[in-house]
Formats: sequence, C-alpha cells, structure tokens
Amino acid sequence: MNLLEKCNLPTQYGEFEMLAIQSPFNHFPHTVLVSKPIDYQSIVLVRIHSECMTGDVFSSARCDCGEQLNQSLELIGKESGLLTYLRQEGRGIGLVNKMKAYNLQDSGLDTFQANIKLGFHQDERNFDIAIEILKWLDIKKIELITNNPEKLKIFENSGIELVKRRALNIADKPQNQNYLKAKKDIGGHLL
Repeated sequence: MNLLEKCNLPTQYGEFEMLAIQSPFNHFPHTVLVSKPIDYQSIVLVRIHSECMTGDVFSSARCDCGEQLNQSLELIGKESGLLTYLRQEGRGIGLVNKMKAYNLQDSGLDTFQANIKLGFHQDERNFDIAIEILKWLDIKKIELITNNPEKLKIFENSGIELVKRRALNIADKPQNQNYLKAKKDIGGHLL
C-alpha cells in the first residue's frame, strides 16, 4: 500500500479523514474515510463499498448502492469507524460495460445474467484489496456493515476477526425490485 495523500473531509455525516491509497493492482487510487476518534485495537465498524457512479453520484433508482453508501457513512459518522471505497465499478466490469449491462437488463435479463452475456463472471470484484487496506491500518477486529455474503467470506483465514455483521435496510422501489430480487435469489444477499 502506498498512501498518496490525506486530508480532513467535513461531510453531512460528520468529520472524516480521507486517505487516497494506491494499490499495485488498480490504476485508480482507492479511498478510505475514517471517522475519528477511532481505536484501531478495538472492534472497528467497517464498510467495504465498491464504486457505483450511477448510484453513488447520480442517485440511480436502478440499484441500492447510493443508499447503502449514505446509510453506512451515517452510521460510521455517528459511531466511529471507516469506509473503504474500492474502485471496481459495476461489479468490476467498468462503467461502459455496466451501461451495456443496463441495456441488457432493460431487455429482460437480470444483473447477473447481463454480466455473463457480456462475457464476464456474475461478479468480477475482488475484495482482497480491502483486507490489505485493513491490515495496513493494523485493524484486527471488525464489525462489518454488509448484506453481501461474499464480503463475509473474505475474512475467513484473513488474520482479521469478523466479530459481527450489521445489516443495511434499504427500501425497494419499483425501479430496483428485480435487481434486489436477483441479488437475494442469485447472489445470496442477506436482504
């Protein structure tokens, strides 16, 4: 890990320290938002969030990503903890391919089928970098904010103890009901 820069970042959810971290595996730096004070030797509240420009920036109703990000930042801002923002847009397929997947979803495929139709796996994301970031920060025990069972699995034999999972409760909308159903039925998300 290579710390490129850090700064204070006041937000609507509280004061954060923002770290830009270069990984040898990704061209764009990953970001960590740390709500202080934080005790790295105790149980740290953590959210591992993958970039979703459409949901995080433009508040797309097609997914629940932006709402998950906002709910996580609110929790971390109130209770202390950190959020890793991983640069792996569209389940790791990139923005343009994600837009192509949206078009396939509009023709009847679910989010996972669309990725496969484009020649990808259902989910191309790699969460190993999140483990490396947490180890780099010397974090030993976490409470993880997630509904994704794949994020729970990455902590098996990682050297970081997953003490507890905290669920995110996001209300569905007409535009994302099929998306959330696929996440639950195919992806095994704990919704």
